[in-house]
Amino acid sequence: QVQLVESGGGSVQAGESLRLSCEASSSIKSRYCVGWFRQVPGKGREVIANIYTGSGRTYYTESVKGRFSISQDNAKNIVYLEMNSPKPEDTAIYYCAAVWRYLMYGAICSGEESAYKFWGQGTQVTVSS
Repeated sequence: QVQLVESGGGSVQAGESLRLSCEASSSIKSRYCVGWFRQVPGKGREVIANIYTGSGRTYYTESVKGRFSISQDNAKNIVYLEMNSPKPEDTAIYYCAAVWRYLMYGAICSGEESAYKFWGQGTQVTVSS
């Protein structure tokens, strides 16, 4: 069982950078798909980015490409989401999720919510104009 705790959310102005952290209770250094999802009221969770730990393979949804960056800190069992140039439409509750997976070389993690086993409690991000 892996427990995930998100932190780093808050209220920022558009264009002001923010870094979210997802800290795991046990090692997720390799062969874990770790994803960042977000949810706004009345809508389902959408994947923002994910990383296959140990490989560096990443995925970004189109709306955040070039602005957000996902990375891992192996020493601390933390996966980060750097949010650069955030926009008001990035306002949402952000969740991290993880699941152990064996992926073939070159494959990327699934972006489906149902593919992930462990979830954090979420952290609110509010971007004002």
